[in-house]
Amino acid sequence: MSPTPGRPKEGSLPLGGTARSAQGASTNIAIVNGRVIDPATGFDQVAGVYIADGKIAAIGRAPEHFKADRTLDARGLIVAPGLVDLCARLGEPGHEGALKVEMKAALAGGVTSVVCPPDTDPPLDEPGLVRMLRQRSRESAGARTYPLGALTAALKGEALAEIKTLSEAGCVAFMQTRSLPHDNSVLLQAMRYAKTFELPVWLRPVEDTLAGSGVAGAGAVAGRLGLPSVPVVAETVALHTIFELQRATGAQIHICRLSSSEGIELVRQAKRDGQLVTADVAIHHVHLIDVDIGYFDPNFRLDPPLRGARDRDAIVAGLADGTIDIICSDHAPIGEDDKLLPFGEAEPGATALETLLSLTLKWAAENNVPLVQALSKITSGPAEILGKGSAKGRLTVGAKADVVVFDPTAHWVVGVETLVSAGKNTPFAGYELEGRVRYTLVGGEVRYEAASPC
Repeated sequence: MSPTPGRPKEGSLPLGGTARSAQGASTNIAIVNGRVIDPATGFDQVAGVYIADGKIAAIGRAPEHFKADRTLDARGLIVAPGLVDLCARLGEPGHEGALKVEMKAALAGGVTSVVCPPDTDPPLDEPGLVRMLRQRSRESAGARTYPLGALTAALKGEALAEIKTLSEAGCVAFMQTRSLPHDNSVLLQAMRYAKTFELPVWLRPVEDTLAGSGVAGAGAVAGRLGLPSVPVVAETVALHTIFELQRATGAQIHICRLSSSEGIELVRQAKRDGQLVTADVAIHHVHLIDVDIGYFDPNFRLDPPLRGARDRDAIVAGLADGTIDIICSDHAPIGEDDKLLPFGEAEPGATALETLLSLTLKWAAENNVPLVQALSKITSGPAEILGKGSAKGRLTVGAKADVVVFDPTAHWVVGVETLVSAGKNTPFAGYELEGRVRYTLVGGEVRYEAASPC
């Protein structure tokens, strides 16, 4: 059965499972009889995984003199690196107590590392805010948290934020959310500064003077529904700008949330030209198209907006050939009051931490993608882009034991009762998906355990 929110009584589990920290980091754990998959090395076979002192001590046979304090029987299950999500909004700063809830959602979804974008309230443009977020994350005993610093002060696009100081406070990269700065000289300066300290710059490819107040992808559906639209050129013009400035500076660039076939082709060409660029796509855009908006369903109000079938097919092809490096959740828990509004007024975004694994498995099954390759898009791939602690996102001896154990055939229905996140806003409400997490371990500690099937 599926996880439900709520704090369990001591020694008990709620109906679906619970985030927990009952195991100490020094506990020896044996995960036996599971199909162990490590996308980073291509390892894929039934084997044991042995954990000691928070790290993976052995795969295959138990180390000499190893004694398990706890054994997890993973027969019929898959043992993989914990998911690494490059975009998950955690509600803090801005909403007191939200982070703990979203961390529980992350663990229920098998996510052990999350990147928090800087569009918090207030934005992450001061070292004190970054340190506070990291401290609250540690106190939550949830997933590992990696903050993105604001590229410009207050994300206004007018003046650079204190990038070097934010990096020293713990920011792993620097991002301008929503759209590019209006002044290209600011972006040029930011890239030059970031290159000086070899700091990555993450950018949304949106030219907002072209995107305007659009809420749907330009095309027949937006026209039929009478919705203001975002043309593809809002993405492609932004990408041209990014790549020209990158050529001038040599900065390391990550493109966030591609949405169009034309944009994907520009990234493909940039990679062919040898530019240092990586790119991601949100999981919803792997499956959905503008037709799915139906009759103004606000759960399909996303940013970037959904586009046509041709664009969705280009996303699938881009994932297959490596043009798109990874899939992220783009998790955005939104309250009912902000979502149940007319389509154009609803807050864009969807909850996705708990559906990322299942929807990735669905994409793999529908497109005959090998499971090792599919899991790389949400484990080793994003870990490599993150670049902090190369042992994350992989199952190798000596690596930190961030592990997910899941049942790839378990069915569950997405809904209010089955989502732990405070945000119940998902375009997949009512869908029956396959793939359910049994255990999530962070640093060798069992922090989520699903209840036994009823």
